[in-house]
Amino acid sequence: MKNKILTAAALLSAVSFTACNDMLDTDPRVTEMTQATFPGKPADVEALNAATYAIMNTMGGGDADTQNPFYWWEVMSDNCYGSGGLQDNKVKSLHHLVMMNVNQYEQPFILLYGGISRANNQIETIDNVPWKDSELKQRNQLLGEAYFMRGLYTLWLTQLFGDVPLITSTTITPEMEQQVSAEEFIYPQIFSDFISGMNLMSEAKNSGHANKFVAESFLARAYMFWAGFYKNVLELASGSVPAVNLVAQEGCDKATLTKEDVVASLKDVIANGGYVLCEDYRSLWQYSNSLVWDEAHDGENGANADGTHAYAFIADMDRKNCFDQPGMGNGNTEEIFQIQFMNASSWGINNTDPVYSTARMYCNYLSVFWALRVNGNNGNRDYTYPFTQGWGQGTPSCNIWDDWTVAEANGGVNSYTDIRKLGSLIDGCTENKEIDYDYVKDGCEMSGFGVKKYNGVTLDALTGDSPWWDKAPGWSASKLDNPMQGDHFEDFYLMRYADVLLMATELTGDAQYMNQVQRRAKVPETAYSLKAVQDERRWEFAFEGLRFNDMRRWTGNNPTADSYAPKALQAQEGKLIVCLGDKANKRTMKHMTCSWTERYIATNGFLMKPQAQITLMNGKLEQNPGWDVADPKTQYVTLY
Repeated sequence: MKNKILTAAALLSAVSFTACNDMLDTDPRVTEMTQATFPGKPADVEALNAATYAIMNTMGGGDADTQNPFYWWEVMSDNCYGSGGLQDNKVKSLHHLVMMNVNQYEQPFILLYGGISRANNQIETIDNVPWKDSELKQRNQLLGEAYFMRGLYTLWLTQLFGDVPLITSTTITPEMEQQVSAEEFIYPQIFSDFISGMNLMSEAKNSGHANKFVAESFLARAYMFWAGFYKNVLELASGSVPAVNLVAQEGCDKATLTKEDVVASLKDVIANGGYVLCEDYRSLWQYSNSLVWDEAHDGENGANADGTHAYAFIADMDRKNCFDQPGMGNGNTEEIFQIQFMNASSWGINNTDPVYSTARMYCNYLSVFWALRVNGNNGNRDYTYPFTQGWGQGTPSCNIWDDWTVAEANGGVNSYTDIRKLGSLIDGCTENKEIDYDYVKDGCEMSGFGVKKYNGVTLDALTGDSPWWDKAPGWSASKLDNPMQGDHFEDFYLMRYADVLLMATELTGDAQYMNQVQRRAKVPETAYSLKAVQDERRWEFAFEGLRFNDMRRWTGNNPTADSYAPKALQAQEGKLIVCLGDKANKRTMKHMTCSWTERYIATNGFLMKPQAQITLMNGKLEQNPGWDVADPKTQYVTLY
């Protein structure tokens, strides 16, 4: 681990956290700079801060099946199948909770420890700067951001891998290298880091950076996972959760954390954060941009005058609510924290480290993985408009469509249409004329649906397979010679105001917060029940990386076949799918080696720790249960 993770602070590169309009070009790795002399001025700490944030871009801009945990958590859930082509075995192994090789899941492990090391360095060296009294607010903001980012990276690390070493210093002691209990030691540190961030940071919204309200929101998310998964409090509104002893550090002004403290933090975001739900749910997603909207209104009744395409799904939108209009889309009124991207990608960034030199890190590469896999018609807008071609990996499951349809039927009484369903999924059978996007000859586990959120979007006005961003005001093409792979700049939401509202209802049992989310979707407002909250979270955040860990915290850490996650995952068995383009002879979905129930119970939803890191740690890092390489149930099997 020391060779590959814990010295990651040495890689404090100039790669910045990419706000859309600028990029830091300061490189702290210059001659004679040491921890004793650097940082020496506030701008140096800003550079360290940028490097700390940059880990998120590396995860979000790299190959999604290799290093993007937000994508992984959707593929591992019942929202998505593995799918893709015959050769796309990484995504299918994730979906079936098996492995292709013993180091398959190593890149996020290294990246997240690298982010933690950068945050530790920032915390430890911030007072190398002789801060003036007039600069103390800036100092506290930067320190608070470092604490927050350390807590965030540690949260993601433990949700992926469970018990791991807890690293809180750049000076690594033998004790610190030892794996510790996430429940007893790591989560109290995460909570303390978020509280430090909450108290040190201001309320000001600075594009792409954390603030007080961001820390309060993530405190609730982390606490709810800990309480549900580790403490088995599956219904938080009525359940009793023990107080948590916190860690003494700057900014953490509490000795313990209670559920009431977490509720108070959420209520502060609601009362004082200034966040507002967008009026139209479609405003959040790039397919509603005004350029596509304009093409839908060239002629009468939403049809283009020249007989070409019109995207009917957004034709009834008010143009002021389009994705690229003020207050909508990137930087919208409900966006609390996100990964931002910019048009600066290239096939090679000047860095010799293979992990930190991810070439496309400035673009949202999820848009390529979830984009349409077209049967011999890649780039032909007769088959994809307004969406672009791509890999078609992690396609939506039949389960989410079927479950949503049952919910809309509402038991046969007062049925309704939830705009979020077609706002989130492409119905490949009916929505696009003669669409045949995922029935390609090498396609596997195809459902007939596509992810609409984050899917690449194109225009009739463009040639080739260029995304709409190449015509968007204020944007220009990236440095890539392949815009289909590189020109995708939609923010990836890590926290939306809708999440704060639904967390508030789940913790308190007060439906008023959930009802705001329901009103925006124009679905019936309901009284509180855990089932109602579970459904709302699934519909509201489909394909945003939250589903799998929600399932886990509603299951607890002693799952049975009837627990929430194993039962929902196993419901995929027997669904009709298309493989190898053979629509006439559909197959039934089945698990690769045994069953989803068995694999989930065996692993508790944790991934295999990379064997290379276990070997480096010489016995201090232990493999997770359910990942015995001698067990054939853990091994990838070719089904198609």
